[in-house]
Amino acid sequence: MSTMSETNATTWTLRRARPTDAEAFARMMQEHEVFRQLLQLPFPDAELWRNRLSSQNAPNSPELHLVAEVQGEVIASAGLHPVGAQLRRRHVMALGMSVATPWQGRGVGSALMTELCSYADNWLGVLRIELGVYADNLPAQALYRKFGFELEGRQRAFALRDGEYVDSLMMARLHPNPPRWTPVAATAD
Repeated sequence: MSTMSETNATTWTLRRARPTDAEAFARMMQEHEVFRQLLQLPFPDAELWRNRLSSQNAPNSPELHLVAEVQGEVIASAGLHPVGAQLRRRHVMALGMSVATPWQGRGVGSALMTELCSYADNWLGVLRIELGVYADNLPAQALYRKFGFELEGRQRAFALRDGEYVDSLMMARLHPNPPRWTPVAATAD
């Protein structure tokens, strides 16, 4: 558990998401400004979130799904998820994030990104983190660039959002200092 502070007056806590957060996820995903920036649909179902969160907490799962909370209220969520079962892509994780509207632009996203990048770099040895972001979501793109993500391509008419097809950008970050093996000299006991 990690505690971060926006200002001296506001403190949020970061922790691993749990199945009991399902209701909070459903509430946050009801916000139009939140779900419209994701591949979520209106009227989210808490039971769907409960099942999703339960599967992410399976033993030996490399997934890490964090939440930020203030006084017990979930205000943001971000996670690293395997891209699939393909062995040749096990060095890759996908990143997803959502921040409740009143908390956007207040440092919560940066706090979540710091922890996720550290987890990927220092504990999993992930070489590549990839994500998709809508082409008009400039604040999110700026956040991702701040953490070393680069634009790799544009997917035209990627998703239907608010009755219009919108483009998505593909961004990725490669590990800035991939792990290496350094032999340690044996010492005599």
